[in-house]
Amino acid sequence: MDLLWTILMALITLGILVAFHEYGHFWVARRCGVKVLRFSVGFGTPVWRTQDAQGTEFTVAAIPLGGYVKMLDEREGEVDASELHRAFNRQSVWARIAIVSAGPLANFLLAIFVFWILFLGGEKGMVPIVDSIEPDSPAYFAGIEVGQEITSIDGRATPTINALSFRLLERLGDSGFIEVGARYSGSEVQYSSNAPINRWLAGVEAPNPIAGLGVGLAFPTVLPIVESTLEESPAQTAGFLPGDRIISADKTPMPTWSDWVDYVRARPGQSIAVVVERDRLEMALTLTPVKKLLNGETIGSVGMAVRTPEIPPESLRVFDRGPIDALFAALQRTYDLIAFTFESILKMLQGLISTANLSGPITIAQVAASSAESGWQSWLGFLALLSISLGALNLLPIPILDGGHLLFYTIEALTGRAVPERIQGWGYQMGLIMVMSLMAFALYNDFSRL
Repeated sequence: MDLLWTILMALITLGILVAFHEYGHFWVARRCGVKVLRFSVGFGTPVWRTQDAQGTEFTVAAIPLGGYVKMLDEREGEVDASELHRAFNRQSVWARIAIVSAGPLANFLLAIFVFWILFLGGEKGMVPIVDSIEPDSPAYFAGIEVGQEITSIDGRATPTINALSFRLLERLGDSGFIEVGARYSGSEVQYSSNAPINRWLAGVEAPNPIAGLGVGLAFPTVLPIVESTLEESPAQTAGFLPGDRIISADKTPMPTWSDWVDYVRARPGQSIAVVVERDRLEMALTLTPVKKLLNGETIGSVGMAVRTPEIPPESLRVFDRGPIDALFAALQRTYDLIAFTFESILKMLQGLISTANLSGPITIAQVAASSAESGWQSWLGFLALLSISLGALNLLPIPILDGGHLLFYTIEALTGRAVPERIQGWGYQMGLIMVMSLMAFALYNDFSRL
C-alpha cells in the first residue's frame, strides 16, 4: 500500500508540473500562429490519446519523467508550402524566444498561484527564540545570548524558524560574516552582531543551518504520546493505540519522545517491555523494533508517529493576509526561491554545496507521498517548490534544455544570424550527455539514500 501511494503521488505531482510546463509552450505557440502537432505528458508509447479540431494530438505516455510539445518544423520533416507560415523555424527570433521561455514561466506562475492560495489561508510559524548556544560556534563568537529572539539575518527579517532557516541556507559555503539581528522578549531594542564563518557548512550533506550557526531554539517539550501507527507495523501489532502515553521501556523512564526514539533506535530486533498509560490506567505491552538501514547504520523502527504538542500563543507568529498582500508575498517567495536555486547551483559547481544533495525521481516520489500524508497544505508547498526547481533548471544554458535554445536564439537576436545547424547539433549532443549524466548521478544519490 505504501509503495502504491508513493507511486500515485509521484505520478500526480510530476504530471501536474510537466503539464503546466508544456502547456506554457503550447499556449504561446498557438498565439504565435505555430501549428502544434503533439502535446505529450510523458515519453514513449502513448497510453491515452485524443485530438482537437486543429489537428493537435494530446497524449499521456508510459514514461512519466517529462513531456514535450512537437511543433511543425522544417528541420524535422518536409512541410507543405501552404503551411510554411505555421512552422516554428519560420517564426521571428523573438517569437521563438517567447515560445521557449513560456515553459519555465508557466512553472513560476504555478508556484505563485499555489503560494497565493496558501498565504490566503493564513501562515504561521514558531518564533525563533534562542534556548542554547554551542561553545566556539559562530553564534558564540557573535555574542548571541540565550533568551534572545533572532529577528534578522543580513538585514532581512526572520519572523519564524522557517524564515530563519531559509536565510541561513542562502549563506551556505560562504566566508566572512553573517550579520545577526536579535532582541530580548518584550524589548524593542535591537542588537546587531557578526557571526564569523569560513566556507560555512561547505560540502555537508543535508546541512542544518540553525545548528551550524551553533544555536538551539526553544521548542515545546514533545511528550511520548502516540498519534498513530503504521499498518502492520510492530507498534500496531503490539497493540499501541492513539493517545497512549509511554511511561517506561524495560523499566527505564521515558519523559520525552526523543528518549523513546533513541531507546528504540538502539535496539533493532530486540524485545522491549513497555508500560503505557491509557485512560488513566497503566498497561504492559511488548514490541520488537524491525531493523532499518539509515545512513549506513542499522537502527530499530516501530512505525509510530508522535502527537504534536500544543504551542503557546506567545511562541507562535500568525500572518493573516488579504488577496493583494498574499499576492505580493507569493511573488516575493517565488523570487527568493528562484534566486536561491540558481545560487545553489553555482555554489555546487564551486564545490561549496555537496553534490550529495542532488535528488532524483525516487526522492521526489518519497517526499511527494510524505508531504501528502502531512496534509494538502504541505503537499501544495512541495508542489510549488518543485515547480520552481523545474522552471529554474530548464533555464540553465545547456543545449537540449529550454535555456540552451534561449542561448542560441539570443545569439541570433544579437548578431542577426542564426547559430549554424552543425554547431547546434554538437551542442545538443553535449547537452544530452550532460543531462543524462546528471540524471544518473541523481539516481545514484537516490539509491544511496535507500
